[in-house]
Amino acid sequence: MTIDLRRFSTLTFDCYGTLIDWESGILNALRLLLDQRGHALGDDARLELFGKLEATAEAGKYKPYREILATVAGGFGEQLGFETTAEERATFGASVPDWPAFPDSVAALRELKQHYKLVILSNVDDDLFAGSARRLEVPFDAVITAQQVGSYKPSPNNFRTLLERLGTPKEEILHVAQSLFHDIAPANAAGLTTIWVNRRHGRPGFGATPPQEATPGMEVPDLRTLATMVDAAFAGERR
Repeated sequence: MTIDLRRFSTLTFDCYGTLIDWESGILNALRLLLDQRGHALGDDARLELFGKLEATAEAGKYKPYREILATVAGGFGEQLGFETTAEERATFGASVPDWPAFPDSVAALRELKQHYKLVILSNVDDDLFAGSARRLEVPFDAVITAQQVGSYKPSPNNFRTLLERLGTPKEEILHVAQSLFHDIAPANAAGLTTIWVNRRHGRPGFGATPPQEATPGMEVPDLRTLATMVDAAFAGERR
């Protein structure tokens, strides 16, 4: 499918997995939890278990994301046969600001901001995103978090809130995300055009997100590729 990138006024982004390298961040935080106990569970298996535990916790009654992560940490202990301390769960829950940005995120966001409004729609707490925002450097035109909405993607409530808050026609919004489960499938259902940033291209499995079948409007391997395509599209318009 070919998308006319010039017809959009607004790019809405998932943050973690798309702009922030959450798999590296998750694995670094899990090493503090697991390695000292001698668990030899491989990285892919750790990410897969994280995805299952996180999705289960987020599907229940809403609670802040740092509590979701604390629940996930406790779930690792239950699954692998050890008890976590309150301090370990709290440390894991507060680890989000330490998660690194992808190497291409800042430069790509700066280029994209020349052509679009940039908006965040993320499954996170406001204060945790504030730490990530400092890593991304580029100011966003709006930030909508799970804390503000009171639910987690893939709930359609998050996308309804996005559309209500922005007041922008669906036809002018392009949703850009890595997770088929959290973002591409529900954004498609909400009537938005989607771009899948397949950060795991060339690697098997779904990583830290549950498996999901969904058809994006377009697929790119990284944000740098999208920014280059956008620059080319608008350069062609100026000629």
